[in-house]
Amino acid sequence: MKKLIPAFFLLSFSSNAFTQQSSSANNITVIAYYAGDSAHIDAYPIEKLTHIIYSFTHLKGNEISVHNKRDSATIKHLVSLKKRNPSLKIILSMGGWGGCGPCSEVFSTDEGRKQFAASVLHTSQYFGTDGIDLDWEYPAIPGFPGHRFVPEDKQNFTALLQALRDALGTKYEISFAAGGFTSYLQQSIEWDKIVPLVDKVNLMTYDLVHGFSKVTGHHTPLYSTPQQVESVDHAVRYLDSIHFPVNKLVIGAAFYARIFDVDVDANKGLYQPGKFDHGVDYNHFNKDSLEKLGFVFYWDDIAKAPYGYNKALKQVITFDDKRSLALKTKYAIHHHLNGIMFWELGNDVTSNGLLDAIYEAKGHH
Repeated sequence: MKKLIPAFFLLSFSSNAFTQQSSSANNITVIAYYAGDSAHIDAYPIEKLTHIIYSFTHLKGNEISVHNKRDSATIKHLVSLKKRNPSLKIILSMGGWGGCGPCSEVFSTDEGRKQFAASVLHTSQYFGTDGIDLDWEYPAIPGFPGHRFVPEDKQNFTALLQALRDALGTKYEISFAAGGFTSYLQQSIEWDKIVPLVDKVNLMTYDLVHGFSKVTGHHTPLYSTPQQVESVDHAVRYLDSIHFPVNKLVIGAAFYARIFDVDVDANKGLYQPGKFDHGVDYNHFNKDSLEKLGFVFYWDDIAKAPYGYNKALKQVITFDDKRSLALKTKYAIHHHLNGIMFWELGNDVTSNGLLDAIYEAKGHH
């Protein structure tokens, strides 16, 4: 286990920025990543969102590429949703897990960065979108198997953000999806240099236990535990400790569960040797059916996270629910963060779902 101090031992520590109270819960952003098509989003309560980030566009040569007519139609439809929600911003995400293979090479040159930035401006003007979200997984450290990563990615990422800001000016938002885990936080980004260049950092504080993990745990916990350092709070506290402005941080939530097979029947499946089995989207997450299969559900009051364990199958399930989502939202408000985001809207139910839990936690009833 990494030799880091668990967050619950650090409750007395905080900077003024970290403890500052939000003047209004209504000020926090609520950001949905969306990977679906134009046909299904109308059923969701998009009035409860401040941003929708369309996922994904990719690189074609040195330029941003909207792949096909389906993607183009979806983006146009998302922009039309501003008729329902005039303050809604539509952002294009570039990359994604497995979707940024050429990024390290393309963004290693000044020409590549400038051509990309110019293409983002042109594409944003064409569609009437409001900015770019970079999802490069990951600069300077291993990410998707086989994708190039080099130490220079760290500086090149800063230069990429600078090229984007030069091209886009202040009219468009610039954000990026950041790994929520320690090695990314410490090695991938020049945090001090990017402060003036980005509007938001979308912390992917989910998949903290993931498809390649060999030990089980909570995949999206709010707080660290003695057995698991990685958490929402750990990421936020780390960035606060190096004086990155927390009012640019957006914490992440998961609208899906992960099921792991465990090797040892102990501790209700948590923190045991094991491997990832499969995921379950929230709109297919049926607690009653899972209980009939033998799952028993628990609440970890240190992590502030739900989980379930099936003793007979030796399987543990880790996820966000309405209770954990409400606590994450209140955490963002209490610590004066920029907001909360989630992957992804198409995984939610269309009424009385997880987005509704976030909205209610903001103080709307």
